Formats: sequence, C-alpha cells, structure tokens
Amino acid sequence: MKLISWNVNGIRACVRKGFLEYFKEVDADIFCVQETKLQAGQIELDLENYFQYWNYAVKKGYSGTAIFTKKKPLSVKYGIGIKNEEPEGRIITLEFAEFYLVNVYTPNAQRDLARLEFRLSWEDEVRNYLQELNKSKPVVLCGDLNVAHCEIDLKNARANRGNSGFTEEEREKMTALLEAGFVDTFRCLHPNKIDAYTWWSYMNKVRERNIGWRIDYFIVSGKLRGVIKEAHIHSHVMGSDHCPIVLELAL
Repeated sequence: MKLISWNVNGIRACVRKGFLEYFKEVDADIFCVQETKLQAGQIELDLENYFQYWNYAVKKGYSGTAIFTKKKPLSVKYGIGIKNEEPEGRIITLEFAEFYLVNVYTPNAQRDLARLEFRLSWEDEVRNYLQELNKSKPVVLCGDLNVAHCEIDLKNARANRGNSGFTEEEREKMTALLEAGFVDTFRCLHPNKIDAYTWWSYMNKVRERNIGWRIDYFIVSGKLRGVIKEAHIHSHVMGSDHCPIVLELAL
C-alpha cells in the first residue's frame, strides 16, 4: 500500500504547478494534502477511481485538509471532538478495516510564538485522540506537523533553537507522541540520514542550497513497525514550499 502526504500550500496554485501530473504518476492508494486554502465549490478535481474527503476551514483561504483514497473507508470523521467538525479544517480521520488514517495540519506557533500555548494544548488533544484510536486498531498519522524533532531534522539547528517549529516545548510534544508507542517511519528506516528535508523557505536560493526542515511526517502505531517497507521524501517535486513524502506499507 502506497500513501502520500503533501502540504500543497494552496491546492489551486499547486494544480497550476503540476499537482495532477504528479498525482497520476505516483498512483498512490491514499493521497493526503494539507493547507488546501479554499472553500467548498472552489475547485473540482477529476480524480478517477478516488473517493474525495475535504475538511474546509471556516476562514476563507486558510488551512484545510483533504484525502483522496482508492478504497472507500468504513467511516469518516472531521476534527477530534464529539461534534464532527473543526473550525480550521485541520484533521480528517478515515477508518479502514486494518487501520485508522489521520491526516493532520498542525497549527504553527507563529514567528513570535503567540500561538505556542494553543499549539501545545492541540498536541495533547491529538495525542490523546490517537491513543484512543490505537486501542481498537493501528493508526497511521500523516501531515505537516510543523516541528523539526531533532537537530538532524533541520539545516541550522543552533541558529533556530527556540524559534517556531524548533522550540523545546514543541519538540518535547513530538517525543511524548513517540514514547506513547508511535514510530517516525522515516527515521525508523533512515536513522542517520542527513540533509533530508520537506520544507524550505521561499527566500532566495534556499531550496537550491537545501537549507530546509523536515516537518512533514508519517507516524504509525508501533504494532505497524514490522510492515514499514519504504519511506521516501520526494524533494525533487516542486509546486509548493513543501515536498511530498511517501510511505509504503506491506498491507
């Protein structure tokens, strides 16, 4: 089973930059996107043989997630609360026979860390949600999690220490998730791989010089560790300030 996750930073713009060509080329079983930045009815994607699930933010042109899957899920949930909604459109959960798929766009703490407390509370809620799901069947979490977990996961760790996405608090929340029984699939297969990034600033020639951060992840329940086949970063794919990531599971 092949899964793709990509923060497209506005899917309408990404479509103009080759999204559909890449989508057809990779032929994923499940394709998750984050930061769609649109409302219902603003785009119509002709994705033959795929079911489409969209979670739109209330705020126009902001946030949003979507999942395109060849196999119809047993159930669909938007958000993590009792109500099947989430005002920023950041989470979609699909239930399949063998696992739950959770597509997430984690809130950014913002440059001045104004949203850090909200972000940390969010992390706790999501971790608790994932642990509850994991009690009934394994979980595959993917998306832009807006944190570089370890120093190996960004180019200039020393200069960025304490900045949004690399604060001790955010990194500790990722550690807590992994210690709760989950696995970072890329690091599981490539524990020492350097210069492996998924996001680059739009500043001049930053991407050309590969001055980036790894902030996009596939994280799975520990019980799925044995079926992780491949975990790749498609850094050659343009169209967004993020690139797609790939997970292959022997399911």
